[in-house]
Amino acid sequence: MKQNVFVYNTLTRTKEEFIPLDAPYIGMYVCGPTVYSDAHLGNARTYISFDLIFRYLTHLGYKVRYVRNITDAGHLEGDSDEGEDKISKKAKLSQLEPMEIVQMYATGFHEVMRQFNVLPPSIEPTATGHIIEQIELVKIMLDRGFAYEVDGSVYFDVEKYNSTQDYGVLSGRHLEDLLNNTRSLGGQDEKRGKLDFALWIKAKPEHLMKWPSPWSLGFPGWHLECSAMSHKYLGEQFDIHGGGLDLIPTHHTNEVAQNMACYGKNPAKYWVHTNMLTVNGQKMSKSLGNSFLPHELFSGDNNILNKGYSPMTVRFFMLQAHYRSTLDFSNDAMEASEKGFKRLMNAYTLLDGLKSSAETEIEIQPLLTRCYEALNDDFNSPVLIAELFEASRIINSVHDSKMKINEANLVELKNLMNTFVNGILGLQNEQAGTDELPQLMEFIVDLRSQAKSNRDYATSDRIRDGLQQIGFQLKDSKEGTTWSKI
Repeated sequence: MKQNVFVYNTLTRTKEEFIPLDAPYIGMYVCGPTVYSDAHLGNARTYISFDLIFRYLTHLGYKVRYVRNITDAGHLEGDSDEGEDKISKKAKLSQLEPMEIVQMYATGFHEVMRQFNVLPPSIEPTATGHIIEQIELVKIMLDRGFAYEVDGSVYFDVEKYNSTQDYGVLSGRHLEDLLNNTRSLGGQDEKRGKLDFALWIKAKPEHLMKWPSPWSLGFPGWHLECSAMSHKYLGEQFDIHGGGLDLIPTHHTNEVAQNMACYGKNPAKYWVHTNMLTVNGQKMSKSLGNSFLPHELFSGDNNILNKGYSPMTVRFFMLQAHYRSTLDFSNDAMEASEKGFKRLMNAYTLLDGLKSSAETEIEIQPLLTRCYEALNDDFNSPVLIAELFEASRIINSVHDSKMKINEANLVELKNLMNTFVNGILGLQNEQAGTDELPQLMEFIVDLRSQAKSNRDYATSDRIRDGLQQIGFQLKDSKEGTTWSKI
C-alpha cells in the first residue's frame, strides 16, 4: 500500500510531504566521519538515524542511492581554514603515514557501524579520491566571479554571493548578524571578508598531504569535498542531505553556497539533521569530561555509567528518542532501555512457538497501520516502538493462552514484527545466537521436573530462582513448564 511520508525540512523549517525528485529513485547524501580518531557516539547517533531512514525508504520500494563520504584530508583543526590538517597532525604525533591513520580509523569506524548493525551505504567515496572533481568546482566558481585567488589559495566571496542569494537560507541567520558575531582571526588578512572560506589552500612546505592544482601545490577546503562528491554521484540536486545539527551553521551553509554558485540550485530538496547528545542533562563534550566512546559504553569502562551496555541495547536506546530531539545518557535511562529491549526481544523470540486457533480475538491490521503512521510522521521511531510493545503484549497473551489468534492474524503478526523490529529498526536478538539454547533449557526444565516429582522442592526452587537471576523465567501450567527470557 502507498505510504505518504512527511519529513521535517531544515531548509523550510516545516514538516513537508516527501516527494522524490525522480521516483522511484532517491538520492541521499550524509556527511561521513573525518577519520583521525575513534568514531564517537554523536557519529553513531547520526548514522543509526539515517540507517533507519535508508531502511524504511527501501522497504517502501524506493531505489535509494545512499552516499556517505569519508573525509581523509582537508579538515583542519577547529573546523576552520586555520591550523593543521587533523589527519596530518595525528600522523606526525604517531610517526605514521597519513594514510595509515586513515586506514586505522576507517577500519575502526566500520567495525563500530557493524556492531550497531548499520547497513553500509551504496557508495562511500573519499575526499582524496576526488581531488580532480574538487579542482573543477573551484574553476567554475572562479569563472563565475564567486571566488578569488590570493597567493595560491582560493577563497569563496560570501558577501558577493549574498548580494544575489541568501547565504543564511539554511541556518536562518542574516549576513549582518553573522558578520557582527565573527571575530577576525590571525592569518585571515588575505581574505576579503571575515566570512569568506577556503576552497583551495596553498600548502606550507611541512604539510604532508598536498596535490598539484592550477593555483598551487595544496589541498581542498573541507566544505568543497562534500559538494564535489554529492554532485558526482547524485547530480546537481538530489532528495535528502543529512548530518548532525552542528554542521548547519558552517559546513552545510557553505555547501549550499558552493552548489548555488556552480549550478544555481540548492543541492538537496530536503535537509535532515539529527540533534545533539547530552549526559545527565549536560552537553556531551571532551572539555566537560563527560564524553565516552562506543567501545567504552559497551565495556562499561567510563566514569559516567554504572555498567556497560550491548550495541543493540544502545541502538534501541537511541531509537527510543526521535532523531530531532536531544538524546540524554544517564544510568536510569540506559537501564530502562535495557529492560525495554529485553522485553521486546523476549516477545520476538516467542513468535515461532505461538499456536493459532480457529477463533481470534485480535485484529493485526490496525496495529500495522499505526506502525506505518509512526514512521510516515518524520520517521518517528519512539512511537513505532510503543506500538511494537503493544504487539509484544499480544504475543505474550497468546503465549500464556490468555488470548486467541487465528492463523491469518498470526502470520500478519509475525510479518509485522519481522518487518519493523529486524528489517526497519535493525534490532537483533543478541541472546539468540546459540542454536543449542532451546535444547539446553529443555534439559534444565526436565531436571527441575524430575526434582519436583521426587518431592525435592528445594532443588526445584533453586533451579527456578537461579534461572530468574540470569534472565530466564519459568512458568508452570497444566500443560507443563515453559520458559522465556525476562
